[in-house]
Amino acid sequence: MINQLITKMLPLMPKKLVWIFSRKYIAGETIDDAIRVCRLLNRQNVKVTIDLLGEFITRLEEATANKLAYLDIIARVEQEKIDGNYSLKPTSFGLLIDPEACYVNIREIVAKAASYGNFVRVDMEDSQCTDLEIDLFRKLHREFPSNVGLVLQAYMRRTLQDMKNMKDLHNSGNPLNFRMCKGIYVEPAAIAYKKYEEINDHYLEDLEYMFQQGMYPGIATHDKPLVEGAFKLIEKYKIPKNRYEFQMLYGVTPDLRQSIVDKGHTMRVYVPFGKEWFGYSTRRLKENPKMATHIIKALFVRG
Repeated sequence: MINQLITKMLPLMPKKLVWIFSRKYIAGETIDDAIRVCRLLNRQNVKVTIDLLGEFITRLEEATANKLAYLDIIARVEQEKIDGNYSLKPTSFGLLIDPEACYVNIREIVAKAASYGNFVRVDMEDSQCTDLEIDLFRKLHREFPSNVGLVLQAYMRRTLQDMKNMKDLHNSGNPLNFRMCKGIYVEPAAIAYKKYEEINDHYLEDLEYMFQQGMYPGIATHDKPLVEGAFKLIEKYKIPKNRYEFQMLYGVTPDLRQSIVDKGHTMRVYVPFGKEWFGYSTRRLKENPKMATHIIKALFVRG
């Protein structure tokens, strides 16, 4: 009950207070902060994916500003020779305002990354966006088959069928690249699995399908049973280490992350930064109220 109370109160707290908790999970507000964190992770033999925080904009002018910011980020990251790629949320580029304008904005970002031989991950958002984001991915993939990937959410009942429906895009030269995560948005039971065990079961079912089809999975989880399940599938199908990677959020389960790296598997960490960190932080807490315990420790130990 205490954790749930803190979760409800957090959006009402002063930002300076919330930052005490948030700074463990966010690189900072500026690209310099992100570069610093990325360099540190690269030195630990960890790749990165960089995300400028912000989503669900209300004006297309904001979409243009976000596009220009991403173009600057790509130029800076490539100049600094960071071992990483890019993640973005389509609602930051006008998906729910004008899907065609969103595509034009994101296409320019993907083209910029592709000019460096790099890669952009299209994040999956809540269920109102699913079909729009799959359509967006299809359109981008036709032009940039090796430079764009998509996030899929294992708790959505439709996910396995969505992968099967996209198999027409897949070939051995440019395998489909999906980040598989559990899913973070609150969705009705009619379209999303709710129980921990069934979500995990379907996560591994989806992952096994990707291995069977020769797709490239980003195994995005902090759940040790899922990591161990992934190890078993990798062994079962004799998957080479260059045909998958593990992925985690910055600041989350660092010991488990290091254990995966120590076993020789590729690890990529999602590095969020930007002035819109407050909304990201409060959403992370709503997803996992148990993190409230860490906030209490942060307030008393660090602040």
